[in-house]
Amino acid sequence: MDAPRQRTQQKKPSFAIGETLRAYLRRYRREADLPVTYLRLRRFAESAPLSDAIGRPTHWETVVYDQLEMESLQDGLKRVYAILRTDGDLSVMQHLYVDRIDFCAFGNSAPFRIRIVNAYNDNADYFYLKRADSSRIYGLELEHVLSPNRLNFLTCGETLVEEHIAGIPGDSFTKSWLGRGEIKPIRLAKELVKFNERCFVRLLGDMRSYNFVVVVTPDFEDFQVRIRAMDFDQQSYEGRMNFYRPQFFKDNRPLALFCIQHLRLETARQYQREEQVLMLKRAAVSEERLGLLLGAMAGDELAPAAHVRELGAALAAHYGREVYLTCRSMGDLVRENLESIRLHVAAPQVTEVVADEME
Repeated sequence: MDAPRQRTQQKKPSFAIGETLRAYLRRYRREADLPVTYLRLRRFAESAPLSDAIGRPTHWETVVYDQLEMESLQDGLKRVYAILRTDGDLSVMQHLYVDRIDFCAFGNSAPFRIRIVNAYNDNADYFYLKRADSSRIYGLELEHVLSPNRLNFLTCGETLVEEHIAGIPGDSFTKSWLGRGEIKPIRLAKELVKFNERCFVRLLGDMRSYNFVVVVTPDFEDFQVRIRAMDFDQQSYEGRMNFYRPQFFKDNRPLALFCIQHLRLETARQYQREEQVLMLKRAAVSEERLGLLLGAMAGDELAPAAHVRELGAALAAHYGREVYLTCRSMGDLVRENLESIRLHVAAPQVTEVVADEME
């Protein structure tokens, strides 16, 4: 499998939330009045590097605030968590406390991670406050509508609140779990093909191994696995088509080779087709919502025009549909991707879409 042509990746700019998207968020109860904003959290007094459980340095640092501000933040962040989890019902949240606030300057969203703990049993949960960015919000919503996963998030002005997505980070999974006998190779390879297809169709980019998690669930027969994206910063920005296919990243090469080793091409085609059909069914169930979302997305500038043209030309060649050449936005391209798989699913013969991916 040949690696894609290398090109310097520039940092994606942040895009403000437009009025059409804001109206969509209000309609589907994603917009809320929050007592703590992202900008308020940026006013911390000090910070200290944070290590992981075995003492290795991380990209995170723990931040502290002035005492009076910290007391106010404790209450405010509990309220944010209650709005996220229980629609604001604080009566079941009185026993919680904010144990730690971490900040990560690495990445586009520069997030704050809030560790909140149950005082009765020491059980911890996490949620995140980030700078609101429209492309990231489109990524979250497309994941919610078109994938098997449901995402809980809120916006408030220029603040984005996200729940924690639990799972084994993809890079850790590759190092520690790939050769273990608990997981049947075919089940994992099947999920990798499905994840690759979901990212490609809805144009979620940069799914390197540290940007997704693997959820391992014990079943009555062995284990089931699901791969979930956990970083939506690179939704529909880059012009390179392979940027939206996880298998082509160097970090994911062990997983791509794992698929080649354990799947016949015909079986990979079958799993790809299964995921295409499932996406179309999810789209049909949420037809009105998806239509409003893609309508807002088509009207927003989420990438330079040159990126849209480059990606449109590549997708036109890939799917054999010149209509891509008329697309003027990333939202248009996502809509045409869904139409392409709809046409291919309806066709009497299986297309060769996966052949290039698995060779």
